[in-house]
Amino acid sequence: MSAEAADPAAAPRRRSRPRIDLRRLGRVALLGPVSRDRLPDAIGHVADAHRAHHPDADLGILHRAYVLAESSHRGQMRKSGEPYITHPLAVTLILAELGAETTTLTASLLHDTVEDTEVTLEQVREQFGEEVCYLVDGVTKLEKVDYGAAAEPETFRKMLVATGNDVRVMSIKLADRLHNMRTLTVMRPDKQARIAKVTQDVLIPLAERLGVQALKIELEDLVFAILNPKGYEETRALIAAVTGESDPLAPIADSVRATLREAGISAEVLIRPRHFVSVHRVRRKRGELRPTDFGRLLVMVGEDADCYAVLGELHTCFTPVISEFKDFIAAPKFNLYQSLHTAVVGPEGAVAEVLIRTHRMHKVAEAGVVALGNPYAHDATAAQQAEPSDERADPTRPGWLSRLLDWQESATDPDTFWTTLRADLAQDREITVFRTDGQTLGLPAGASCVDAAYAQHGERAHTCIGARVNGRLATLSTVLSDGDTVQLLLAQDTASGPSPEWLDHARTPAARIAITGWLSAHPDAPGPEAGGAGAGRADGADGRTESAADSPQSTAPARTRSGGRAANVVVDGSESPTRLAGCCTPVPPDAVVGIVVRGGAVTVHRQECPAVARMREIGRASVAARWRDEDGWSDTAACRVTLVAESFGRPRLLADLTEAIATADAAIVSATVEPPSEQRVRHTYTLELPDAAGLPALMRAMREVAGVYDVSRAQHPAATG
Repeated sequence: MSAEAADPAAAPRRRSRPRIDLRRLGRVALLGPVSRDRLPDAIGHVADAHRAHHPDADLGILHRAYVLAESSHRGQMRKSGEPYITHPLAVTLILAELGAETTTLTASLLHDTVEDTEVTLEQVREQFGEEVCYLVDGVTKLEKVDYGAAAEPETFRKMLVATGNDVRVMSIKLADRLHNMRTLTVMRPDKQARIAKVTQDVLIPLAERLGVQALKIELEDLVFAILNPKGYEETRALIAAVTGESDPLAPIADSVRATLREAGISAEVLIRPRHFVSVHRVRRKRGELRPTDFGRLLVMVGEDADCYAVLGELHTCFTPVISEFKDFIAAPKFNLYQSLHTAVVGPEGAVAEVLIRTHRMHKVAEAGVVALGNPYAHDATAAQQAEPSDERADPTRPGWLSRLLDWQESATDPDTFWTTLRADLAQDREITVFRTDGQTLGLPAGASCVDAAYAQHGERAHTCIGARVNGRLATLSTVLSDGDTVQLLLAQDTASGPSPEWLDHARTPAARIAITGWLSAHPDAPGPEAGGAGAGRADGADGRTESAADSPQSTAPARTRSGGRAANVVVDGSESPTRLAGCCTPVPPDAVVGIVVRGGAVTVHRQECPAVARMREIGRASVAARWRDEDGWSDTAACRVTLVAESFGRPRLLADLTEAIATADAAIVSATVEPPSEQRVRHTYTLELPDAAGLPALMRAMREVAGVYDVSRAQHPAATG
């Protein structure tokens, strides 16, 4: 469209214009090139989409925002060759289709004005109010000239903090990234891959946690096409092969409609195609796809009770696949998602997966927090009755976001924040445990009593000496399950602190950061004498707690060496030879665990190393291990680490990577370069660092080499010893 577009206020609104299907547009974008037809009458599509969800919306503020955005971006062009105003218009259209309210759309139209034009936040505040100004500021990037390599992580930190006060900030960011991903093909391949990797690690998990499935699934498909082109092409060919054929789900859908009609249940039955990544996952899970695996049935009804009525009819009139049943209505997911999931066998023996939900549930499932509208538009009467508070009550602020905001305050280093954020967002399941006062704690799946202690008590948890889980004494290392009741036991001595072993059992960033901070500040302080994570054990029969100090198997820590140099590793309960694993090359401050191998020797791995799970499966015993600063040992001692750099091939790439490594004072012990595959190259370096603390800076320097789109720690397959 032209940047010289006429004033949209003068254009008539055509109420009969069909709604734009975002999923269809995304699918077309993946299956083939998209024509760049100009948007008619500039903001007309946005106005119509907005009125479809909010018939009484006042469009005046949107028209004013468009005029300011168009005039301020006039003359600017996107790398695709289009006038820049097409970007904020497209982002706003995405949000309008999801049902966002007027304030969000206004901020979306203006979201790049402060960053890329002469418009100031003060001007936005004067013309559009405080809320719009806050949203625009929340999505405005920090200047790279001021923050250097830390600009990206610090920008995300800023956006997340702003999201903690108003989730609409992240809604705009997600729509912004979606449109950028749709038009990413104009970028260099290495930049495409780098943006796609950040989208995969950060934006997609955030879309999932905020429940915005319509954005999440299209982002997944676009990332899939860039980061796994081979898998994408295979999946694309499978979908193209069945496109146009008679849908095997159609007769099952007809049978379901007839069954519900006879039962007197008013329902809408649709066939919902799977997106690319979903088909790819099913194929990997089952090996060979069934004809019905390319879609699912969606049944939508009016009331919650009707969902269970539909379920009863389906399980009565069809053969149900019981293992596929899940009730996310009685127990919603932590991202607001509600539905009944089941699978039934159709008339011809075909198995169909079925989703059952109300129309309201469907709106929330697609749009998540966007569908909830303005979280602060409370009823005036309710506001008067509410308790006075300095903070605005936000019903859309979930527990995981509160926890993220808590721990990010302690992660002052941008590299620590960025690494921890990506690890935290990778934990995609959540459990709820109950406190003895009836309140609840939301924790990631796999969390232990250590995590519960810091979630409930903050830094007071340093004095925790044990716990009761469901009324029975338990060690702090006990892994909690959904629905458990936990009571944390605190020592009266406020000077006591955590043991290094607690890090072996802490899953949440808040707990790990707090424990690491205390240990760094108290290097010579002893840990709790009893009940510590990995130290005490609870005897369920008589409720007696035995500490490790009383255990006949407890011995002094063994000083270990690897390759003739101090390894700085302490392994409890073992004086056997100890070495650092070559498969994952742990360095301080990695969380580590020891595995007893043949001959009684102990190999120390990073906790997330795949070899650990494999060795435990074949019966290898694990022992607690930790880094320690004692008798001259130091976490700043030289260490060896293996890094994998993924890049696009180009001349002098190897020389530039080698120079970046040398500049960081790291010595190359060995290096391998795999043969290029689809013009992508994988470099594996085993490096000797004079100081483990320099590892984040080294990885950052390697990522900044042109053509490199990711650098990660190696996770090689390892022998089981």
